[in-house]
Amino acid sequence: MKNSIVELKNVFVSFDEEKVLDGLNLNIEDKEFITLLGPSGCGKTTTLRLIAGFLDPDNGKILFEGKDLNGVPAYKRQVNTIFQRYALFPHLDVFENVAFGMRVKKLPEAEIKENVTNLLKLVNLEGFEKRKIKTLSGGQQQRIAIARAIANRPKVLLLDEPLAALDLKLRKDMQKELRRMQQQLGITFVFVTHDQEEALTMSDRVVVMDKGKIQQVGTPQDIYNEPKNAFVADFIGESNILDGTMLKDLYVEFSGHKFNCLDKGFETNENVDVVVRPEDVDIVEPDKGMLNGVVTSVDFLGVHYEIIVDIGGFKWMIQTTDEKKVGDNVGLNIEPDAIHIMKKSEYSGLYGDYSSFSEEMDHISDVTVEE
Repeated sequence: MKNSIVELKNVFVSFDEEKVLDGLNLNIEDKEFITLLGPSGCGKTTTLRLIAGFLDPDNGKILFEGKDLNGVPAYKRQVNTIFQRYALFPHLDVFENVAFGMRVKKLPEAEIKENVTNLLKLVNLEGFEKRKIKTLSGGQQQRIAIARAIANRPKVLLLDEPLAALDLKLRKDMQKELRRMQQQLGITFVFVTHDQEEALTMSDRVVVMDKGKIQQVGTPQDIYNEPKNAFVADFIGESNILDGTMLKDLYVEFSGHKFNCLDKGFETNENVDVVVRPEDVDIVEPDKGMLNGVVTSVDFLGVHYEIIVDIGGFKWMIQTTDEKKVGDNVGLNIEPDAIHIMKKSEYSGLYGDYSSFSEEMDHISDVTVEE
């Protein structure tokens, strides 16, 4: 197991008497790529600012390699930050932007030149030394920001939604580039995003946050396949989340049908939340289905169809390569390993029915940027 490089212990932060972080506990391991994921206002950017030294906690401790960081100014921490806006110096060329921190430290000119050359090679921008910042694309500017941030060899690099300003294709390319650079550098990356795909694609571990609290920490596979509650299940990918009853170990009832499953350790007849991912449901003929319903919506997404099926008033989302039409009667089959059982939580009943799916899409523009 890796050693912790950053530890947050029972950290509280409030702004104007409103809790932003509520007893946060988190260990960040040396040389890992860890992502803080959650909706706007969940506290992920505040967590990053605490580690960077831009903010002090109201209560709790922040440790770096076991040493208390409380009260230590940002410039004395072995940490650097890349913001959504890259904050490059427009009046300096690429070489001088990357060299800036080394010049502040008054390193010898020969060492600066060698370091800048190596850093530009690392970010695949050899030969760009004399280019002006305004002539660079968004992706190139981001790479320069990374080169400048790692020039002083921080042990931890903090990245606050650095891909948000890029278009979709470039964002996907930069996801791979960031992961490659992190592995090559062998330093800790703490990445903040509200984009689930980014978190799953890039991370060793994902920290899912909401309302100033950590909801779950785990590998991308664990977070996706074994969500702890309805919030995590809904936030990471699409999920059908239903009320169920755990009749006994390995046996659950929901939607008026009894299913074999792989979960155990619940009380007999315990009320639970049941998660079934849209891609794990098979559409069959009505007379062969465990459940039966009517198709109410069909969208073609290229690789698959996204179909909404009404079963007893609950709208299921199904992702399938089988073409169906609105009004078709269909059966659904669900294998035991596609059923995940969760304890009831404060999020129960808030997510999982796609009756309001279109309405949610209408309001997607209402999302605001976190503090």
